[in-house]
Amino acid sequence: MIFCCPCKKNFGGMATNNKKRAAAKHLIERYYHQLTEGCGNEACTNEACGSSPGFQRMDNNAAAIKALELYKNNAKLCDPHPSKKGASSAFPENSAKGAHNFSACSNGKMNHKDLQPTREDFRDLNYLTEEKVYEILSLCSETEDYSPLIRVIGRVFSSAESLVQSFHKAKQHTKEELKSLQAKDEDKDEDEKETASGSSTAMEVEPEASASSADGPSHGENNVQKLGPVEVSVDIEAVRRVYDRLLSNEKIEAAFLNALVYLSPNVECDLTYHNVYAADPNYLNVFIIVMENSNLHSPEYLEIALPQFCKAMSKLPLPALAKLARLWSQYSADQIRRLVETFQQLITYTVISNEFSSDNLVNEDDGVVAATKCLKIVYYANVLGGDLDMGHNEEEDDEPIPESSELTLQELLGEERRNKKGPRVDPLETELGIRTSDCRKPLIPFEEFVNEPLNDVLEMDKDYTFFKVETESKFSFMTCPFILNAVTKNLGLYYDNRIRMYSERRITALYSLVQGQQLNPYLRLKVRRDHIIDDALVRLEMIAMENPADLKKQLYVEFEGEQGVDEGGVSKEFFQLVVEEIFNRDIGMFTYDESTKLFWFNPSSFENEGQFTLIGIVLGLAIYNNCILDVHFPMVVYRKLMGKKGTFRDLADSHPVLYQSLKDLLEYEGNVEEDMMITFQISQTDLFGNPLMYDLKEGGDKIPVTNENRKDFVALYAEYMLNKSVEKQFKAFRRGFHMVTNESPLKYLFRPEEIELLICGSRNLDFQALEESTEYDGGYNKDSCIIKDFWETVHSFGQEQKRLFLQFTTGTDRAPVGGLGKLKMIIAKNGPDSDRLPTSHTCFNVLLLPEYSTKEKLRERLLKAITYAKGFGML
Repeated sequence: MIFCCPCKKNFGGMATNNKKRAAAKHLIERYYHQLTEGCGNEACTNEACGSSPGFQRMDNNAAAIKALELYKNNAKLCDPHPSKKGASSAFPENSAKGAHNFSACSNGKMNHKDLQPTREDFRDLNYLTEEKVYEILSLCSETEDYSPLIRVIGRVFSSAESLVQSFHKAKQHTKEELKSLQAKDEDKDEDEKETASGSSTAMEVEPEASASSADGPSHGENNVQKLGPVEVSVDIEAVRRVYDRLLSNEKIEAAFLNALVYLSPNVECDLTYHNVYAADPNYLNVFIIVMENSNLHSPEYLEIALPQFCKAMSKLPLPALAKLARLWSQYSADQIRRLVETFQQLITYTVISNEFSSDNLVNEDDGVVAATKCLKIVYYANVLGGDLDMGHNEEEDDEPIPESSELTLQELLGEERRNKKGPRVDPLETELGIRTSDCRKPLIPFEEFVNEPLNDVLEMDKDYTFFKVETESKFSFMTCPFILNAVTKNLGLYYDNRIRMYSERRITALYSLVQGQQLNPYLRLKVRRDHIIDDALVRLEMIAMENPADLKKQLYVEFEGEQGVDEGGVSKEFFQLVVEEIFNRDIGMFTYDESTKLFWFNPSSFENEGQFTLIGIVLGLAIYNNCILDVHFPMVVYRKLMGKKGTFRDLADSHPVLYQSLKDLLEYEGNVEEDMMITFQISQTDLFGNPLMYDLKEGGDKIPVTNENRKDFVALYAEYMLNKSVEKQFKAFRRGFHMVTNESPLKYLFRPEEIELLICGSRNLDFQALEESTEYDGGYNKDSCIIKDFWETVHSFGQEQKRLFLQFTTGTDRAPVGGLGKLKMIIAKNGPDSDRLPTSHTCFNVLLLPEYSTKEKLRERLLKAITYAKGFGML
C-alpha cells in the first residue's frame, strides 16, 4: 500500500517532487473523506461515496486502504454538494514539508470549528519535543478538548520527515566542547598505551587471562568493552515518557494507530525506491520512536498497522539493521521481551486467523515474513546484550578434509557443487561480527523466540526447498532458525541429509553407466560382533582416505554370520555396540567422572588419533542417519565442535571439583601467596598414577600465585585442562565429525545444547505421551483388553525397566528430539495366546505382541523379552 508517487528522489529532495507528493496525499485524503463523510448529495450514484444510498459503512482503517486503491485506479471523485460547500476546506493542501491533517480518522467528522485557524491548532508545528507535547496536553486538559493534540500527533506521527526531527536530545556538543573532548581522548589513549606496554608481558602469555573471573564480565561491562554505546539523535527516554502519558487516553491512542497506518506505506516507499537511510542515517529514528509504543501488540494494531510497519522495517538496509540491533542490545531484558512479544503476537495472530496449508503456505504471508525478519533484529540484539565470549575460538584444522579424486555428478553435468565449503552465514551476523555461539547467556532465553503456532503450520518440505534455492521471491524460515523448535529444525536437517544421500546414490549410478563397473550406492559396513571396533575402524579409515564423499551415503550395516536386512534397526544396534566399546573405561580413551556421570578425553590415552577420528565419524554418522547415541559428554564438547574453546566457566560442567577449587581461590579474601603457597606449575597423573608436572608459564615452578595474578592462573589452568592437554585427541575427533557434517546446515541451524539433543536424544521419558501417539495393527485398538493391560504394566515399570523396553522396541533407550510423543510406535497382534515372547522390528518401531490370556502372563513374558533382548528378538 503506497501513499506517495514512486518518483525517484533523495530524502528532503527537490521542491517539485515534494509538490507531487503533496498533490498525491491531497487526492488520497479527498478519497478518504468521500468514503467516510460522503459528498453531501443523498442521490449520489458514485458507489465509492459515503452519500450513495447503497454504500456500506467501513471503519477508518478500511477506509484508508480503500482510499489508496481508488487513488491507484484513478477512480471517480465527487464534487462537494452545495450543502457541503462549507466543508470543502476539509481537504487542505499539505505544506511543502509533507504535513497533513489526519484528525478525521481519529475523531470522526470534522465540524466547522475544527476548520478555523486558531492558535490551539498548532498548524505550523511539524515536529515534537517532550516539552511541546506536555504544553499541548496541558492546554487540552484545561479545555477538556484533546482534538488539537490529536491533530498534531496525526500530523507528526504519520510523517517520516517530522518523526526524524522529533524528540532530539536536548544537549548537543558545540565545536569547542568536541575539541576539548577530543583532546581528553587523545590524552587517555596515550595513558592506555603506557599501561598496555607495562602489562604486555602478561598479555603475550595469555590474552584471555585478564578477562577471566568466577562469573565472567557483567552484561553492561561486556557491551561497553566489546561494542561501545550506540549513539542516536533521538531521546529514547523522553519518547517513553511521552508514550506513558498519552497512551492512557483512548482517543489519543487511536491517533497513533491511524497515523501508523498512513506512515508505513510512505516509509516502505522511501526505503525501497529512494535510499533514504544512506542520505540521512537519522531516518532510523522513525523505527526507534514507533517501536517504543508499548501498545503495538494490542489487537487494534495487529490487523493492518503493525504488519505494514513490519514490512517497512524489513526494507531497511543491512547497516541500518545492524545499528538497530546494537541499539536494542543496550535495552534491559524487560524491554527486549516487550519487543519480542510485539512481533510474536503478530505472527501468532496471523497464523491462527488463517488456514495455512500446502496450498496456502505461511511462507507467502507478507505480514508473518516481515515480522519474522524484524524478530531477527531483536534476536541478535538479545545475543549482543547478553554475556558474550567473543574470543576463545578453536583454530581451523591445519589440513582441509580431503576431497574425492573422482568427479561429482554436478561437475560431470558442468555445475559447481553448492555450499562446498560448508553452510551459509547470516548476512546480519556477518555485519555484526558475532555468532550465536559467542553468547553464553542471552538477555532473555532463546526459547522465547520460538513460535509454536508457526511451527505447527509450517510445511517443512516446501520451506527446505526455498532454503536451498535461495531466491528472493520465496522466503524460508530456515534462514531464521531461532523461531523454529528443535523438532522442526531436525526435520529440515533430515531432508537435507536424505537429499544428499539420494544425490550420492545418483552419482554412483552415473559412475556405473560411465565407467561400466558396479559401485555400491550405500556406505556398507560388514563387521564382526567380537571385533566391531577393529572392523569399523579399518573400513571407515579406508573410506576417509580414498573417498570421503562415501561417508555421505546411507549407512548399511551387516553383522557377519547373521541374517537381517538393515532398514535402520541394525544400524542402531551397531552404533550402540560401538559406543559401548569406545567408552569402556578399561580401554582408557576417556576418563569418567563418577559425580557427573560424564566422560572426558584422556590426555594420557595410548590410543592413536585414528580411534578418536572414528568416534567423531560415528557421531557425525549418527546425526546423518538420524540415530540416537548413548554418549555422555559435557556441554563444552559440543561448544568446541561449534568452534568455541573451553574456558573457566566450562569447568563447572566437565570438572566440577576443580572448578569449585579455582572459584574458591578467586574469592579468597586472605593473602593467597602466603596462605596457599601454590605456583604456576600444576600436577596431573597418568594412567598408571604417576605424577606429571606442567608449567602454565615458562618457569612456572618459580612463579608464585598471588592476589594480583590469580585470575591469570585460573584462566591458564582452564586453558590447559580443556584445550591444550587434549588438543591432539580433540582435533582428531572434530576432524572425523566434520568429515560427515562439513556440508550440512548443522552449525547454521542448531545451538550447542541442541546438537547434544540431536546426538543423545532426550533423557525425559514421558510414557503417557508415548501411549497417546502409539498406533495399533493386526486387530488391536486402544480399547482392547490386552492393550489396556499392556499400558498399565508399562506404566508400573521403574525407570531402568522403561529404558530396557525402549531399547527392545526402538533400538535406543533415549527419546527422540521432541520427546516420546514424536516416536511413532506400532503395537501389532502376533497371534493368539501362547508362550512365545514379544518380538520387535526396531527398524520400524513395531512391537509384535501375542494376545496373552492374563495380565500376569503379559508382564512376565514382556519382562523376560526386554531383559534378555541383546541380539535376540530384535530384527
